[in-house]
Amino acid sequence: MPNGPLTLPARLCLLAWDAARPAAGSAAHRPGPVRAGALVELARRGLLTDDDGIVTPADLDTSTGDAVLDGLLELVRESCPHPWRTWVTLRARVTLDAVREQLVAEGYLRAEKRRVLGVFPSVEYALERTAAVEVLREETRQVLRGPLPVAEISERDAALAVLAVAAGLFGESTPGRRVEELAERAGAATPGLRGIVRELTTAVTAGAAVATSP
Repeated sequence: MPNGPLTLPARLCLLAWDAARPAAGSAAHRPGPVRAGALVELARRGLLTDDDGIVTPADLDTSTGDAVLDGLLELVRESCPHPWRTWVTLRARVTLDAVREQLVAEGYLRAEKRRVLGVFPSVEYALERTAAVEVLREETRQVLRGPLPVAEISERDAALAVLAVAAGLFGESTPGRRVEELAERAGAATPGLRGIVRELTTAVTAGAAVATSP
């Protein structure tokens, strides 16, 4: 992928933008999928573990060097214990805002300052690197639909695809069997990660259903 250095939450944030309508799309403002991506990223790196369904920091002295991930890791360390599903929504806007600021700094998004009702300051974000996001969407679509065998897909790309589907970021029908296989693949290299991915996917799917309900 051309966006190799980008973390899972950053990729999910970008996938939420419809490249055909760079400044539109309510999905781009939903923090749940981005937070889920950050949780998976930290679990993949062994910094968050599962303790009977509870999100547990593995090492108080370790950091990732990524401001978004380290911010979430610190939040988990300083908070009361919660299950994975709770962390998908708990103060998730903090992670979304941090990811968008990071993507602005890297040139993927553009921040536009506005005033609501001519008084209250606010920031709106628009897609800047449209071509890069189009490539990311197409490559994720190919992960979802083939022809590459699931066993040859990286665990990280598999996790991205599964969470993107759960968030409803790809409207077209995706074979359920393929998604199941990708979910298995996403946790292949890290003990306990399969269950974590499934738990987070369920939470993201539920959040997407609420967000799109009449």
